[in-house]
Amino acid sequence: MLLILAQSLSRDIHAFNVFSYITLRTVLASMTSLAISFMVGPAMIRKLTAYKIGQSVRSDGPQTHLVKAGTPTMGGALILIAVSISTLLWGDLSNRYVWVTLITTLGYGAIGWIDDYRKVVERNPKGLSARAKMFLQSAIAIGVAIYLVNTATLPAETELIVPFFKHLVFPLGSVGFVLFAYFVIVGTSNAVNLTDGLDGLAIMPTVLVAGAFSIFAYVAGHAVFAKYLGVPHIPGAGELSVFCGALAGAGLAFLWFNAYPAEVFMGDVGALALGGALGLIAVIVRQEIVLFMMGGVFVVETLSVMLQVASFKLTGKRVFRMAPLHHHFELKGWKETQVVVRFWIITMMLVLLGLSTLKLR
Repeated sequence: MLLILAQSLSRDIHAFNVFSYITLRTVLASMTSLAISFMVGPAMIRKLTAYKIGQSVRSDGPQTHLVKAGTPTMGGALILIAVSISTLLWGDLSNRYVWVTLITTLGYGAIGWIDDYRKVVERNPKGLSARAKMFLQSAIAIGVAIYLVNTATLPAETELIVPFFKHLVFPLGSVGFVLFAYFVIVGTSNAVNLTDGLDGLAIMPTVLVAGAFSIFAYVAGHAVFAKYLGVPHIPGAGELSVFCGALAGAGLAFLWFNAYPAEVFMGDVGALALGGALGLIAVIVRQEIVLFMMGGVFVVETLSVMLQVASFKLTGKRVFRMAPLHHHFELKGWKETQVVVRFWIITMMLVLLGLSTLKLR
C-alpha cells in the first residue's frame, strides 16, 4: 500500500523513488512488524490469559515442564498479524509471489488455529484429528504447487537445484514438481511444529532461516546477481525479501515474550504457518536442499520422532529417552536453556553454511 503511495508521489517528488528499492522496504518491513508485535503483544497476552487459553503439558514429559501448564498459547497469531500488516504495507501488491506466500501462510495458520482452539478452548485433547489436519495441509500445498507450475515461464522455476554445483540441475516436470513441492511445504510445516517444544526453541531458527532466505530471494529476483552467483533467476521472487524481513522482525519481537520463562507460546497457529511459509519460499526460489541444510534442527527433530515411532513399533524399544530430540537432551540432564541456546548455535552455523552455497559453486 505504501509502495503504491510512494510511486504516486515520486512523480512530483523524486526522493520517494527510494522506496522502489527492495532492500529498503525489507528493512522497513522488518522494523514495522517488530513495532507492531511489541505494541500488540502485551495486550494479546493479557487477553489470552483472561480467556484462560492456556497450554496443556504432556504428563510423560520432563517434570520441569509442569510449571508451564496454563501459560497462554496461540501467540503465533501475533506473528501472523504483524507479518500480514507489514507485508501489505511495504510489499509490491501486484506481485503474485507476495500474495501466494501470504495466503498460504494464513491458510496454514488457520489450520493451526482450529487445532489450538479445539485443544485449549473446547478442551478436546485431540484437537483437529491428524487425518483432517493432514488433508487440509495437503490441499493447500498441492493447490499452491499446481498454481506455481502452471504460471512458471522459465525452466529454472521447476528444476531441482543442487547446491555447491554450478550446472547440476534436475528437471522435475509438472507432476514431479507438484509432488516435491508438496513434501517440502507440508514437511517443513510439521517439522517446525515438532520443534516448538521449548521456550524460544523454534522461533529463533525460524528467524535465522527467514533472514537467510531474504538474501536468496533478493538474489534470485535480480538478473545480474543471479547470473553472477550461478543461481536460478526467478523474476519477481525478489519481493519475497520483504515478506522474509517482516517474518524475521515479527519473530524477534515474539522471542521477547517467548524467551525463557515464556509468557506466551506460539501454538500450532504459529508453528504450522511459519513452517509452511519457509517451505513455500524455498520452493519459489528453488533452494529446497538449502532449506534442509539451514533448517537442520527442524530436520533432525522430525527424524527423531520418526525413528522413535518406527523403533517402538518394530522392536518395542525406544531409540531416544523421549522424542522429539530436545526432550531427549532434557532427560539426559541438560537444562532447557542449554538445549535451546545450543540448538540456536547449531542453526547459526548451518545458516552460514547455506549462505556459502551462494558463492561456493
